[in-house]
Formats: sequence, structure tokens, C-alpha cells
Amino acid sequence: MATGPASDDRLTGRAQLTLVLLCAAQFIIALDFSILNVALPVLGADLTMGQADLQWAITAFALPSGGFLLLFGRIADLFGRRRLFVIGLAVFTLASVLAAAAWGTVPFLAARALQGLGAAAVVPTGMSLLTTTFPEGPQRNRALAVNGTILSLGFTVGMLVGGVMTDHLGWRSTMALLAGAGALVAVAAPALLTESRPAGRPRLDLPGAVTVTGGLLSVIYALSTAADQGFGEPEVIAALVLGGLLLAAFVAVENRAAEPLVSLRMLRRPRVAFGNLGGLATFSMMSSVIFLLTLYLQEVLGLSAFETSLVFGVQGIVLAGTGMTASRIVAALGARTTLVAGLTVQSVCTAALVFLPADDGIWLAVTALVLASVGHMSAVVSYGITATSGLTDREQGLATGLVTSAQQIGITIGIPVLGALAAGRAGSLEDAGEDFRTAVLAGTRLGVGADAVLVLVAAVFIGLGLRRAAARP
Repeated sequence: MATGPASDDRLTGRAQLTLVLLCAAQFIIALDFSILNVALPVLGADLTMGQADLQWAITAFALPSGGFLLLFGRIADLFGRRRLFVIGLAVFTLASVLAAAAWGTVPFLAARALQGLGAAAVVPTGMSLLTTTFPEGPQRNRALAVNGTILSLGFTVGMLVGGVMTDHLGWRSTMALLAGAGALVAVAAPALLTESRPAGRPRLDLPGAVTVTGGLLSVIYALSTAADQGFGEPEVIAALVLGGLLLAAFVAVENRAAEPLVSLRMLRRPRVAFGNLGGLATFSMMSSVIFLLTLYLQEVLGLSAFETSLVFGVQGIVLAGTGMTASRIVAALGARTTLVAGLTVQSVCTAALVFLPADDGIWLAVTALVLASVGHMSAVVSYGITATSGLTDREQGLATGLVTSAQQIGITIGIPVLGALAAGRAGSLEDAGEDFRTAVLAGTRLGVGADAVLVLVAAVFIGLGLRRAAARP
């Protein structure tokens, strides 16, 4: 079992380096989720990928990275968190090299899938190492605040870096950057990290692993495909039904398993359940806002990829600043209040984007995005604290597997769902004779409006649930 730093509020020099290393790994994975977004047209032309195939540059990474999280979280408990963390980084680095050198669509998508598999090993093990290294209280709150900041910052910085590097060095440079960064962290990890696993070695819940992995893969595939083809396609419907059946089977399996992959008893704890719901809501809806604003800025206002990336660079600065103070906000208000307040601010500011105009909307877009990001980052930090507090070291692997699943699945499902909603609205208007810009604007407004409503509903539900739980003796 890992031994953490001293229990006072200050971090030792080694603890600070450990935190930097773990956060760097999370930053690299978050970067990969968005670094190709603004490069897709250039990438598609280079690899002769059709318009309908471009989404797979993102989906090929998202499928395994979201689908295998819980399985790798438990494998890490069995064989060692540091060991799987380093292996995952090595796989991710190799895959990034292969993606940078890809000569066609098939090898590129295969490399992206391998990147996702490496990410699925790095993310839960990194979080488990963080929560077992830093004791519960001020140190862990500070570590989770930094980690949450870095995670959200990575997704936003990916947009900025992707635009700059694609314009000046080509899309392959983005994959080379990930390879170099992954290699550095992989080399440093064995020297800084202590091997960590629960005191009692758990057994692998194979039926649970098969059903949850298959279910998540099916649902993520369906949602990603629906963004391009619509929810009415037989392929999408079949994948959703299969995913639902597998996830239902997973619940039945976990109820009977001696050592379940996901402890349903743990999920019945209000802080764990509502905390992770907050993470799912804030990540899925903020990633959707970024996606929808990218379409608005480029296709309605006519900004270039580089100009669009600068907008998200401003957001990145705000995320970093908020993250630096979020742990103090949690200390002053409490994690529950901060989570609900953060989601509410995110919802209200996202709702302002419903009024985006066809011309000169840049200032409204930037202002609303910046303020929504303050709420988002507050929610990110407080949900991680809420969902991992009051648990034993043995439970941390399961708990952080849930936390990271909420993050990664949120990032994965938000864009397809609201992207499909916006695209459907835009398509119907184009069919009715509206011009392209007007149709895209209408779709964007509908998407951000739905986004705001969903976040507000989540805030109310979480607030009531946590309040009732706190009132129980």
C-alpha cells in the first residue's frame, strides 16, 4: 500500500512532484480528446477520409477510453496501480507515434483506438494513485482541485494547441506532441510513484467486466454514430438496445457477485451517487458547449480555426484561475454547496448563449463561456471531493473508477447527444429552404438551450438528494 505524505496541509517536495506527474498524465489524456477537433478538415483531406468518416477520428479514441475504464480500474487493484499506470502510458505513447506516422485511414483509426485503450488504463490508475497518496482532508482536496483544473484545462488547451499546430506544422504534429509528452511521464513515473494496491487482493469479476465493457462500448458507439446518422437509423437503435441489455445484465451480475466490479452498495451512498452525477452533468454539458460554439464561431461568424482556438484559450486561462481557488471555495462553503452552486452558474450562463446573434456575437459567446467555465470548474473540483470522501483505501480503486468514468463518459456522450439535436434542427431548416448560416445558428441555439436545462435539472436533483442525505441521522 502506498504511503502518503505527512498529514498536515503542506505538501513535501516529493509530494508536489508526484502531484505534477499524475496531473500531467491526466492533462495529456484530456488534450487528446480535443486536440484534433479543429484539425479534422485538414486531416480528412490528407488521409482521404470522407466527411461521414471524420467523426471516427474522435470516436475511435472515445470508445475504448470510456468502455474499458472500470475494467482497468479493477485490474489495477489486482496487479498494482503504478504498474498499470506505466503500461498504459507506454501503450498510449506508442499509439501516438503510430497515429503521427499513419499512411491511411485504417492504420490511423487503429492507432487512435490503441491510444484510447492506453488512456483507459492511465486515467483510473492515476486517480487511484492520487487519492491513496494524499490523505483525506485539505491535502486531498487540494490535489483533487489541481487535478480537476488540469483535466478541464487540457480539454480546452487542446482546442488552442490543435489550431496553432495544425496551421503551422500540420495535424501530424499534434500526435507527435502527445507521444513526446507521454514518453516523458512514463519515464519519470517509476522514480516518483510507489506501488499501490488494496491490502486484500480482490478477485476479478469477469462476468461484470464483460457486461459493463460491452454495454458502455455499445452505448458510446450508438451515441457517436447518431451524431452523424441520426437516432432513427437501425444500426443506432440496435446498438442502444444491446447496450441497455448488457448494462441491465451488469446490474444483475453485480448484485450477486462476491467481489463486484462496481459496488452497488457504494453507489447507494448518496455522496458517491450524487457526486458522480454532478461530474457526468458538468463534463458532458461543458464539452457540448465547446463543440456547439466551435460550429457557431466558424460556420456562422466565419472565424478561422486559429481564431476559434484563441477564444478557447481565454476560457483556458479562466479555468486555470478558478481551479487555483476552487479548493478554498470548497473549504469555505462545503463540497455540496459548491457543487450545486457551480452547476447552477454553469446552467444560467449557458442559457445566455440562446441569444447568440447571426453577426457580431463574439463578445456574448466569450463572456458567457468564461462565466460558465467558473461554475464548471467549481463543480469539477467539488464533485471529485464529494464522491471520494469517507471511503477506505480498499474502496478507493472502485470509487475513483466511478469518478473517472463520470469524467470520460461525460466528455464522450455529451457531444453526440446535443450535436445530433443541433444537427437535426439545422437539417430540417435547410430542407425547408433556410440558408446554411441561419440553419446552423438555430441548431446551436437549440443545443445550448437543452444543455442549460439539463445542467439546471441536475443541480436541483443533486441539491435535494444531498440535503436529504445530510438530514438523516
